[in-house]
Amino acid sequence: MSEQPKQICILGGGFGGLYTALRLSQLPWENNQKPSIFLIDKSDRFLFSPLLYELITSEMQSWEIAPPFVELLADTSVNFHQGIVTGIDITNQQIQIDNRSNLAYDQLVITMGGQTPIIGIPGAKDHAIPFRTLKDAYKLGEKLRDLEQSNAEKIRVAVVGGGYSGIEIACKLADRLGERGRLRIIEKSDMILRNSPDHNRKAAQKALEKRFIWQDLETNVTEITADSISLEYKGEITTLPVDIVLWTVGSQTSDFIANLPLQHNAQKQLTINPFLQAIDHPNIYVLGDVADCQDITGQKVPATAQVAIQQSDYCAWNIWASLNKRPLLPFRYQALGEMLTLGIDDATLSGFGISLDGSAAHLIRRLIYLYRLPTLKHQLNVGLSWITQPILEMIQH
Repeated sequence: MSEQPKQICILGGGFGGLYTALRLSQLPWENNQKPSIFLIDKSDRFLFSPLLYELITSEMQSWEIAPPFVELLADTSVNFHQGIVTGIDITNQQIQIDNRSNLAYDQLVITMGGQTPIIGIPGAKDHAIPFRTLKDAYKLGEKLRDLEQSNAEKIRVAVVGGGYSGIEIACKLADRLGERGRLRIIEKSDMILRNSPDHNRKAAQKALEKRFIWQDLETNVTEITADSISLEYKGEITTLPVDIVLWTVGSQTSDFIANLPLQHNAQKQLTINPFLQAIDHPNIYVLGDVADCQDITGQKVPATAQVAIQQSDYCAWNIWASLNKRPLLPFRYQALGEMLTLGIDDATLSGFGISLDGSAAHLIRRLIYLYRLPTLKHQLNVGLSWITQPILEMIQH
């Protein structure tokens, strides 16, 4: 009697989840050992989040940065299911999903991503827009179109947070709005991009100054209303008129992750060993924002797409190895540098001893992200679109 194929369930279709699924489908399984792989996500589309900013300036289209899972997985053995995971029965190894019967697993990957916390500030939840998902980008785009079609002389935007996301979205918005834009970045510490290489911070500073983006450093937000933002600087509170408030600060795990009967850290992330396994549960792997991850050298890894992609390679290998009685590999993070977009056709990058900014950095960033897109077919489609777009624009003009 042949043994039932093992079931691998992957919860979350971000970088960690989708890339683990793709890698697992490419590994050399014996025919009678090939597992059933299930990828479950609440959305029908994968989001290549580092390129989300390009939607705001129409440099890229939704299909390029957010292709449907069904399309990406069409030539693989991975089964995709769109649904919301409502529970994990760890004792009986079952996943509960809102719109289908329970799904059993032999190996489980939890990579459901973090969320932007908009809490503690009066009015923030009602009036501030986070910038993390496709839905957030659409909401911002709609608000911008309404303001651009209005008679307002100026469009005033406050971006809360002087980290990567805040700087990138501020520069893109400044380029889109041109002379009508009045932008300010609000940062509670005394500098923007505190954890960035010096070159990238200086290039970002230059980009903000060139676009006349005001910086409120050492400043806290005390209240947000439908048309104003109140800021505290050195004990004094100033209330300013505003049309859009973007909230780019922080990341937190969901209540769902926080309540799982697994070991957590103080931030409610799931604690894992160097093989990316949940403590005391070797058949549960945890990747991305929800993982409290130190690699084999002891370095705490950042919650970035670059880390999640690298983790996915190790995770897929370790699942394959555990099912094939091979040794597992401890995760070793390799920092590949840092890139930021700083407006249309402008970027900065630092890594491997190279520091670049301007249009050359923009081109390299584009090519690196093209290579990082999830499947060869999608890479070719997007690459072709990038090549033909300027030609089509020339013909139209």
